[in-house]
Amino acid sequence: MARPVQILTDSCSDMPKEIREQYGIDYVKMNTVYQGKETPASLDFEYYTPKELYDTMRNGGRVTTTQVPVDEFERAFTKYLSEGKDVVYIGCALKQSSSVNTGTVVAKRLLEKEPEAKIFCVDAMNACFGEALLAMRAAEYRDQGMTAEEIHEKILGDRNFVNEYCTVHTLDYMKRAGRVTASKAFFGNLFGVKPIIIADAVGAQVGYKKAKGRQTSMQEIVNLLKETITDPEKQTVYVLHGDCQEEADELAKMVKEAIPCKDTYTTYIGPIIGASLGPDALALFAWGKEITFVG
Repeated sequence: MARPVQILTDSCSDMPKEIREQYGIDYVKMNTVYQGKETPASLDFEYYTPKELYDTMRNGGRVTTTQVPVDEFERAFTKYLSEGKDVVYIGCALKQSSSVNTGTVVAKRLLEKEPEAKIFCVDAMNACFGEALLAMRAAEYRDQGMTAEEIHEKILGDRNFVNEYCTVHTLDYMKRAGRVTASKAFFGNLFGVKPIIIADAVGAQVGYKKAKGRQTSMQEIVNLLKETITDPEKQTVYVLHGDCQEEADELAKMVKEAIPCKDTYTTYIGPIIGASLGPDALALFAWGKEITFVG
């Protein structure tokens, strides 16, 4: 008889509690250093509100982040192994975090004591809700009766069909987080140019296009998703935002007007991804055509 499977993701997935509960997904926590205090990066914003986090950055403060600690992996893996479950951990793209590598090391050590169990640590090659989409798909595979090994193989084939289109007000925060060079950030902020960011075919967050002005950039990410989304009438389009609810609601309305999707769902960009993108970022996520672009 096949062992039951637990799907895990991490703080980069930005998956709200109601969706985690709906799909039976748990997550391992990274850490943030916020106002000099290190706390777990909770997707439920237990230690500070989204507004407090993003206002800190708006006011010139810096929020730094860590990967998933070893003891957090040990806690989660041990918990589910003790329940007789195999684990599929779908982690933030290795181009953006080394957590998957850390998880793999911890898993190997734990499985030496339980050779009948399985733990698969998967590089999502996506972050933010792109990672969440893969975890949700993995949960659907689990509910269809697939084993951990079968889920692992299926998810490896699904990774490049996650479509992400993101725009930010400024590249300054990505520069501070080491995501872009100072010269690129300076160029991006000239004349109101707004970068369009995607997850490329190897899992890096890269500049894909540029748009002049905020409204144009919002329209551009809608247009891009319209071109690449597949079977929209069967899909929910996920709208993520960095504490700019009104613009997120406007973006969701633009999506509904342009794309015959089943629904839209709007939620916050969580603390880890938010620390890199900064306040007022907007992003769209859905399943679509295969990503082949490499930045």
